[in-house]
Amino acid sequence: MTNTQRKFLRSLQQKKERKNTNSFLIEGKKIVTETFQATNSEYKIKQLFATQNFLDNQNILNSKVNEEVEIILSTSKQLSEAGSLKSNNAAIAVVEIPTLEVPKKLENLALLLENINDPGNLGTIIRIADWYGIEDIFCSEQTVDLYNSKTLSSTMGSFLRVNVHYGNEFEFLKLAEGNTFGAFLDGKNVHQTKFPKTGILVIGSESHGISEKLGKEIMNKVTIPSFAKEQESAESLNAAIATAIICDNWRRN
Repeated sequence: MTNTQRKFLRSLQQKKERKNTNSFLIEGKKIVTETFQATNSEYKIKQLFATQNFLDNQNILNSKVNEEVEIILSTSKQLSEAGSLKSNNAAIAVVEIPTLEVPKKLENLALLLENINDPGNLGTIIRIADWYGIEDIFCSEQTVDLYNSKTLSSTMGSFLRVNVHYGNEFEFLKLAEGNTFGAFLDGKNVHQTKFPKTGILVIGSESHGISEKLGKEIMNKVTIPSFAKEQESAESLNAAIATAIICDNWRRN
């Protein structure tokens, strides 16, 4: 790995540079290996910076991969200096950001995230969506970037199987054709709610919840009841935890 290459990898920690180069980084043995092995993924690896040990112990580098991917031999120290992981003895890959088409019509449950700003929450929500068979997540422009290193790490590879779209939340909401549900503190008990097969579940920001303006466009308000005996209990649930509970109830229907 050259100095120029190291600086390039470091630059991709910034959203601006990811946008300018249409590229992002994945780091570590698990996520790099899984991305190579993904058969139906839209993500294309352009460069692989890897230790000799990683290359020697992987079956992913077939002749096709060797033709399409530039492989740069690197040391563990170089990988750690170039990436966001404190210790990386495997690999870093430069991946092309794909262009994803927004579905014209929903045929499944989808999520709409309004201004989620914690990368760990977004990554966990993507992982939850993957578990519950949700193919599309719509995000407001103010929602944290999918390609943030902490977001990608939190997905545990689920970003490969869930399409994440950014745009106008009000336009995304129209895709549900009225089957819109939102997580509120004063909604109908989620355990008593009848959910349709197709629709959009809206999750608001960690600190403010769903905005008043967007809330007016949501047809059904649902809430997760507290079972705490004391009145002075937690004010609310983490956004990702709330997403998981509502998705589980939705799928039970």
